[in-house]
Amino acid sequence: MAKRILVLNGPNLNMLGTREPGIYGAHTLGDVQALCETTGQELGLSIDFRQSNHEGELVTWIQEAQSSADAILINPAAYSHTSVAIHDALKAVGLPVAEVHLSNIHQREPFRHHSYVSAVAVGVICGFGIAGYRLSLMALAEKLS
Repeated sequence: MAKRILVLNGPNLNMLGTREPGIYGAHTLGDVQALCETTGQELGLSIDFRQSNHEGELVTWIQEAQSSADAILINPAAYSHTSVAIHDALKAVGLPVAEVHLSNIHQREPFRHHSYVSAVAVGVICGFGIAGYRLSLMALAEKLS
């Protein structure tokens, strides 16, 4: 049976391709989803891909993942730097978590250098654009094998 990966995307990622392409690139969220689905097929993973601008909805999906997923890949976006709620939900479900960011958050504004999610993630990939999703899925597949 295929391992199930919940891929979560936080606020403003629905604006990919038009929002600050100099930082986030020209790819759309649809491109990211297609990459994740193709990579999932190659690795024998089942991908559940979602995006929300609402912190509470992300928390609910994380909680539901406890019974419906084997791991979580999350780009918490701005919630990386502010959400104790997402941190607590990820910690509570006890699943392997990979954190991904399109840009290198450590080369940006100082407030972006800290992520509450990193403390509960098995790994963090940032700065490689949408390829970071592929790298994260590969790492999670290895972790789950």
